[in-house]
Amino acid sequence: MSYEIIAALMFSGMMLLLLTGQRVFAVIGFVGAFMALLLWGEGGAEMSFAALMKLMKWYPLLTLPLFVFMGYMLAESRIADDLYKMFHVWMGPVRGGLAIGTIFMMVIISAINGLSVAGMAVGATIALPELLRRGYDKVMVTGVIQAGSTLGILIPPSVVLVLYGMIARQPVGNLWMAGVFPGLLMAALFVLYVVIRCWLQPNLGPPLPKEERQQYSFADKVRLGRAGLVPLAIFVAMTGLFLTGVTSLVESSAVGAVASIVAAWARGGLSWKVLHDTTRKTLGISCMFFWIITAALCFGAVFDGLGAVKSIERLFLGEWGLEAWMVLVLMQLTFLLLGIFLDDTAMLVIVAPLFIPLAGALGFDLVWYGVLYTITCQIAYLTPPFGYNLFLMRAMAPPEVTLPDIYRSVGPFVGIMVFTLLIIGIFPGIATWLPNYVYSK
Repeated sequence: MSYEIIAALMFSGMMLLLLTGQRVFAVIGFVGAFMALLLWGEGGAEMSFAALMKLMKWYPLLTLPLFVFMGYMLAESRIADDLYKMFHVWMGPVRGGLAIGTIFMMVIISAINGLSVAGMAVGATIALPELLRRGYDKVMVTGVIQAGSTLGILIPPSVVLVLYGMIARQPVGNLWMAGVFPGLLMAALFVLYVVIRCWLQPNLGPPLPKEERQQYSFADKVRLGRAGLVPLAIFVAMTGLFLTGVTSLVESSAVGAVASIVAAWARGGLSWKVLHDTTRKTLGISCMFFWIITAALCFGAVFDGLGAVKSIERLFLGEWGLEAWMVLVLMQLTFLLLGIFLDDTAMLVIVAPLFIPLAGALGFDLVWYGVLYTITCQIAYLTPPFGYNLFLMRAMAPPEVTLPDIYRSVGPFVGIMVFTLLIIGIFPGIATWLPNYVYSK
C-alpha cells in the first residue's frame, strides 16, 4: 500500500471517528498513535511520547494559562462591568452609540483575554440586556456581540495564535503583532456598519434620552473613565514591557496575571470564591488545549513520516498544474467548510499537518498565513448551523432572542469578515508590517 493511500486512510478514519462524538484530542491522538505503531512497530510507540516531551519543553506554553487566568480574573471580579458602564455613558448620545461602545469593549476584552468565550460571556450577560432595554434592534445587537467576541482570537494575546505558533513553529510574538492591524481593521468595519445602519434606520439604535444624559456630570464621566480604563492600562503595561525588551513573552504574561489580581483587589472584587472560580476555569481551558496540542503533534509527526505534504504538493502543482494562489484559495475554502461543523482548535489540529507545511512550501509567509487562518476561524464561529458562538449566544441570551434571530444576526458580520480576509490576502503588508518593524528594532 502506498504512503499516499495510508495518509488518506488516516484522514478519512479520523473524520469518521469525529462523527461518533468522541473528543477531538482523543480521536486525533488515537489515530496518530495507532498508525505509528502499525507502520513502524514498537519504535512508533515513541512518537506520541516524543510529541508530549516536545510540548513540555516549549517554554512559551506558559503564556497560555497565564493569559487565560488574567482574562477570567477581570471578568469574575466584575471589572468588565465598569468598562461597559464607561462606554455606556460616553457613547450614549450617539445613534447606535451603545452598540459601538460594545464593540470597543469587545476589543479591550480581547486584548486582556485571548479567547472568544470571555467576550461572549461579558457581552451576552452585561451588554445585551441593557441594549434590549434601551430599544435597540435585537437582531443587530445580537450580531454585534457575536462578531465582536470573535476578535478575541485575533487581537493579542490570542490563544489561537499561540496554538498556531506551536504547530507551525513560528514565534508567538510575531503572530501577535501580525494580528493587531487586521483585528483593529475588522473592529473598525464593524463600527462603520453599525454607524451606517443606524444612520439609515435610526430606530435600530436610538441614543440615550437627553434627561438621562444630564444625570452624569463631566466629573462622573472622568471617574467612570478611570475605572473602565483599568483593563486597558494592564494591557498597555504588559505589552509595553514585552515590546521594549524589559520582559520576555512569558514574563509579560505573568505581569498581566499579577496585575489582574491587584486590580481585582483594589476594586474590592477579590475573594476566595473569585479566586477559586478563576483558577478552576483556567485549569479546564489549559488542560483542554494541552491535550489537543499533544495529539496534533503526534498526528503531524506521522504525516511527516509518510511524506503526505510532498504528495499533496506534487498533486496540486505537478499533476493539476495549479498556481500557488489557487492552492491557497482551496485551503481557505476547506477551512470555511470545516468551520461549519468544527471549532477552531479542531480545524487546526486536523488540517495543520497538511496545510501549514504546504503553505510554507508554496512560498507563503507562515505568520501572514496564521492571520488568514485565524480570520477563517472567526468566520467559522458564526457560520450556521453549528457555529460555536451561535450556541453560546443561545445559551446566554434572554428568552426574547430566538434561535432564528441569532442565525439572521450574523449575516452582515460574516460578510465583513470575508471582506477583511480578502483585504489581508491581497495586501499582506497589513499583517506583516508591524512584526517586521518591531523585531527589526
